[in-house]
Amino acid sequence: MVGLTAAGCGNSPKTIVVGSMNSTEQVVLGEIVAQHLEHRLGRKVQRQPNLGRTLNAYQAFQSGEISLYPEYTGAIVTEILKEQPANESTLIFERAKGEMKRLAQADLLNPLGIDNSFVAVIRADDPRASKVSTLSQAAEVSEGWILGASLEFQQLTDGMAALTQYKLPMKAAPRSMDGDQLFKALEQGALTMVVGHATDGVLTQKSWETLRDDRHVFVPKQACLLVQQNLLMTQPGVREALEQLSGKFTNDKMRQLNALVDLDHMQPKDVAASFLTEAGLK
Repeated sequence: MVGLTAAGCGNSPKTIVVGSMNSTEQVVLGEIVAQHLEHRLGRKVQRQPNLGRTLNAYQAFQSGEISLYPEYTGAIVTEILKEQPANESTLIFERAKGEMKRLAQADLLNPLGIDNSFVAVIRADDPRASKVSTLSQAAEVSEGWILGASLEFQQLTDGMAALTQYKLPMKAAPRSMDGDQLFKALEQGALTMVVGHATDGVLTQKSWETLRDDRHVFVPKQACLLVQQNLLMTQPGVREALEQLSGKFTNDKMRQLNALVDLDHMQPKDVAASFLTEAGLK
């Protein structure tokens, strides 16, 4: 009997570790993935949240610390590969998928349905809002903007460097703030424009107007699951389970999920469970 038990343990599958980066969206997506795998595989899955940004998470992925995590196509191309991306989201996905297979022995699964690219936002009651719906139009106003953005945005090649192509008139030098402070400053009038992400939960509120990136300077960032190929080859059912999540999201849905955590103060695990039930995956 002892021999049989030892053999059984030796054949037990390696623990799956789902990683996620430092954002509400990442934690919610990571929890959705972990719960979905637990339902489909019938065993416990570990979580490794708050891994930092793309390069930190990718390092943890390469080292084997995590088995998979949600990543963004544009971030793979610009931050990991350090390339100038194509303008078309499908081409960016194909480039990211091919290079992750070659460099990291990883499979980038089909997009979840989210594009978390940067977006410029102004107050809906700004006197200029009725005449400004695109960034090109924002560049034509007479009174300069007071812009706020995260330090991440100011550092990334597809961030502030991309936005400057519009030559927006500025009333003051751009201000760097933590993400959760940007919209408070915009609400209070300390800023007149901020740069956030297209799926930020705060954008569910009617207080804001997003400005269309009509020149497409911001890189598309489709959310996909980056998965160790070894995991997919050695553990039956994992690929099928993960592929069930592809296309199950929209930007509007992701904003709602993020808002439940950021604005309504729900726990990510409860938001994830509710989503899986609603999507017919639980």
